[in-house]
Amino acid sequence: MRRAVVAGVVTAVVGYTGAFAVVLTGLQGVGANPVQAASGLAVLCLTMGLATIYLSVRHRMPITIAWSTPGAALLAATGVPEGGWPAATFAFAVVGVLLVITGLVPWLGRLVSAIPTQIAQAMLAGVLVPICLVPVKGMTTNPLVIGPVLLAWLVMLAWKPKWAAAVAVGLALVIAVVAVGFGPGLGSLPAVGTPLEFVMPQVSLSAVIGISLPLWVVTMASQNIPGIAVLGTFGYRAPWRSAMTVTGLGTVLGAPFGGHAINFAAISAALAASPDAGEDRAGRWRAAVVAGVGYLIFGGITATITALVFTGPPGLLQAAAGVALLGTLGSSLLGAISEAEGREAAVVTFLVAASGVSVFGIGAAFWALAAGLLVRWVSVTMRSRKAV
Repeated sequence: MRRAVVAGVVTAVVGYTGAFAVVLTGLQGVGANPVQAASGLAVLCLTMGLATIYLSVRHRMPITIAWSTPGAALLAATGVPEGGWPAATFAFAVVGVLLVITGLVPWLGRLVSAIPTQIAQAMLAGVLVPICLVPVKGMTTNPLVIGPVLLAWLVMLAWKPKWAAAVAVGLALVIAVVAVGFGPGLGSLPAVGTPLEFVMPQVSLSAVIGISLPLWVVTMASQNIPGIAVLGTFGYRAPWRSAMTVTGLGTVLGAPFGGHAINFAAISAALAASPDAGEDRAGRWRAAVVAGVGYLIFGGITATITALVFTGPPGLLQAAAGVALLGTLGSSLLGAISEAEGREAAVVTFLVAASGVSVFGIGAAFWALAAGLLVRWVSVTMRSRKAV
């Protein structure tokens, strides 16, 4: 039991500290102010904590639910949609509905799986590039603040790679505490348990096309499908329909408060499902329950942490997010160009996504998918037919 508790605590700490800066950056990217971004991060902690506890107890499996980190990165590169933050929250709710339908309608899940992995990975890599460039640029403008964060990441990369991003973001928090202590003072930060900020969603077709569809695709391709695979490597058969329903409903309920999407954990899933959580495979679900409780606790203190980050040195949050996503960028680039067939389509997808172009109020992620699929159809499918 002790090992399960330790594994659960580690899962929650790594899951939160390693990516919360990415989530805040993403929510800001689609129009959230600091209070709304804090609300979004808090409601994500609450919904994924409750979903983790419910699914783990219900199915007696270490099912860890997380926020969509790749999805948050996509939001950071999307830009504010027409209709602003209310339109973005509507797009989040649509993602939740799509997740529920994906669990109930098998062919919809197969449709997402039919999107070539190269295209999905190239789109993700493209939207990550501008974020991952922030710490590089920050070293030229504010080296005394950004430098220690990068150094901490580098040291941990050699010692404990799994903790590298979390330690770097943790140091960024320490820097923010020091900076705030010399500024307005820590007493000006909001109290623990600050209420969530409700926003009435505004219907927006362009937000659905530019945010909902790419966010759903990247969440399925980069979180849910890999998350199921991770559980499978430890001998667990994930309850697909149940998990999709719970995470979809959780996303819908969290959307008006700023939650963009919850889903299967991919990277942190192994922490609760591996033998580190106990030799008895049937009892590892307890580690996931502990992780769920940890997420609920983090949800209660998120307003304070968020205010601390936003009050700290300018660019610190974005730099921390960039460092946290370096590993994801590397794996996405590798997945995009690992196969010769369809490589041109992957490169086109990457370039369109990285360009940040917006047409008809629809962001680059959607156009990257469209362009990549078109080029792949011409270069692979049509070429194969011509050869026959």
